[in-house]
Amino acid sequence: MFQLGKTIVSEDIIEKDFVCNLSACKGACCVDGDAGAPLSEEEVKILNDIYPKVKPFLRKEGIEVIEAQGTSVKTVYDELETPLINGAECAYVTFDDKGTALCGIEEAYNQGEIDWKKPVSCHLYPIRVRDYTEFSGVNYEKWDICDPACSLGAELQVPVYKFVKEALIRKFGEDWYEELEKIAEKNFKK
Repeated sequence: MFQLGKTIVSEDIIEKDFVCNLSACKGACCVDGDAGAPLSEEEVKILNDIYPKVKPFLRKEGIEVIEAQGTSVKTVYDELETPLINGAECAYVTFDDKGTALCGIEEAYNQGEIDWKKPVSCHLYPIRVRDYTEFSGVNYEKWDICDPACSLGAELQVPVYKFVKEALIRKFGEDWYEELEKIAEKNFKK
């Protein structure tokens, strides 16, 4: 671990390789697990505002859950996240003709209907950020469903932090990312 500004960063985001391999995993991270995508209060407001434009991109089951529970839900720990369909996939998940999970929010963005790509926690994955009072923890989340992504990342020699560059800049800013690159180049050459 090392400190970068007001973040404590796991060395794994530099040392581990990762490139999503949707043809292998079929977007399992949006379907498996027992929780929705973590959201900030600001993102909850955004989801409320954009929902009418995202709704046409969603499945019937997702729309039913969102309209019953809201565009976000609170956990028993008072944390905000996206709602789930039957305790499984995210309510915003759609599926292509090959059965791959995709994001209805991101599809609305790709079609120019909205200017917000998706929750930053989704955009950052496999990095998870945990906010504390004085700092944020920036960690690589290893999940066996992502083994194909780790293999592809190793084959292409793409470290996690480079794979999620756009999302890290979105979360922490360009200057933070440039400092991360300097640390990686100076201290973690392969």
